[in-house]
Amino acid sequence: MNSKNILTDFKSGIVVFLVALPLCLGIALTCNVPLFSGILAGVIGGVFVTFFSTSALSVSGPAAGLTAVTISSVATLGSFPLFLSAVCCAGALQIVLGYIKAGSIGDFIPVSVIKGMLAGIGIILIIKQLPHLVGYDSDPEGDFDFIQPDGHNTFSELFYMFNYITPGAVIVGIVSIGIIIISQQNFYKKNKILSTVPGPLLVVLCGIFLAILFEPFPYFSISQDHMVNLPVIKNLSDFKQVLVPPDFSLWYTSKFWSIALTLAFVASLESLLSVEAVDKLDPLKRKSDFNTELKAQGLGNILCGLLGALPVTAVIVRGSANINAGATSKLSAVFHALLLASSILFLPSLLMKIPNAALAAILITTGYKLSQVSLFTKMYQKGIDQFLPLLTTIVVMLLSDLLKGVGAGVIVAIIFIIRSNIKSSFDVAEDVIDGKQHYIIKLPTHITYFNKGYLLKYLNSLKKGSKLIIDGSINKTTDKEARDVMQEFVEASHIKQIEVEIIKYKL
Repeated sequence: MNSKNILTDFKSGIVVFLVALPLCLGIALTCNVPLFSGILAGVIGGVFVTFFSTSALSVSGPAAGLTAVTISSVATLGSFPLFLSAVCCAGALQIVLGYIKAGSIGDFIPVSVIKGMLAGIGIILIIKQLPHLVGYDSDPEGDFDFIQPDGHNTFSELFYMFNYITPGAVIVGIVSIGIIIISQQNFYKKNKILSTVPGPLLVVLCGIFLAILFEPFPYFSISQDHMVNLPVIKNLSDFKQVLVPPDFSLWYTSKFWSIALTLAFVASLESLLSVEAVDKLDPLKRKSDFNTELKAQGLGNILCGLLGALPVTAVIVRGSANINAGATSKLSAVFHALLLASSILFLPSLLMKIPNAALAAILITTGYKLSQVSLFTKMYQKGIDQFLPLLTTIVVMLLSDLLKGVGAGVIVAIIFIIRSNIKSSFDVAEDVIDGKQHYIIKLPTHITYFNKGYLLKYLNSLKKGSKLIIDGSINKTTDKEARDVMQEFVEASHIKQIEVEIIKYKL
């Protein structure tokens, strides 16, 4: 790797750090656990998981998809240390899943669903960040749930935010989006000096400058409630206090293992989906080993549980931000993790001057790149069998969560796949020979229950006084109900005066 690639990865690491910082803190705040546990999870995911993973560009850390599981698990077990022990065991289960080759499930997720997941994440990012962009910060960063604790939902918050607009935050937000748009123009990218400064970093610096500039003016002043909130670690004693050890006192109970299994399943599925999506976005189209990924995530979660961090998964928001920033290798993920650690240890006072509106602008532009209109037009042009699973995934994600959205999208895609297989599984032909209508149906190698409907429809469409040839020369297995359909037709064929000839097939 040359110095140019290292510099590119470092700049990408800065961008991912700016995206990950509010999400790590916000997810911890949403889960009602120590804020440091979110940062520590980001560091472990960025360094430890990255080292063992085969994915070049995915970035791991605490995930919004695990917030509901974390909240309910902590409540069920009764404490965060007990939850941490379940995280350790979940990590061990993930390693087992990796060794039994469970990672291959990622190969069976349709492309339309993966693209729907990416677009859904993008739309959710935009909708969730718009309130932060105008200074309405009632919901913490990283909270992707549709229904909010205050009774509002994702969409009603967009109307409710107009009652709490902060003028200073609005200015910071508008300026920040303007800076990002400018930083994406060719003149900026081709300028030797400007291109060395990532647009998101410029956004943060400008946000800090404007926040300080607005301080003497009450109308435009941005209060600390609308800025980044970090845990402050002044010395080694403070550091030791924020490290929460796990408590394994309930390891023998059924509810403990139920939670560990749930964590392992949800974290594994979200990681596989995210890595699959990142592979699709990778300009070099590198292919990750999903089984190795499960092992890497498992090792990371064991360490998270032992040190007092939230569980980690591969996270598509960080991964897509990494790719959009031009990352070329794993180094960008490592750089982002080192910046997370440094921010807590050395720069908390400076980072607490960053307005949430500036970070919201970065996340909104990340979301826009994931959900551009061109994606929808391309998928629509490919046909309803591609467009509808994509649309279903997005809608269900917006109204629930990522895994439910993916599940719904997969179901719709499977329906189209079954429909297509049923229609294309039989070779049929017809012709008029010596004044008599002839039909031939060539049975496929395997006939399943799903072929029953097609057989009924086709056989009932045959004209009176015709001849049907059933060719079973390549057939090996036939579902009993499908066989009964053909047998009943043959037995009653004389009623419609249809002659039946059967080739190499026994009813």
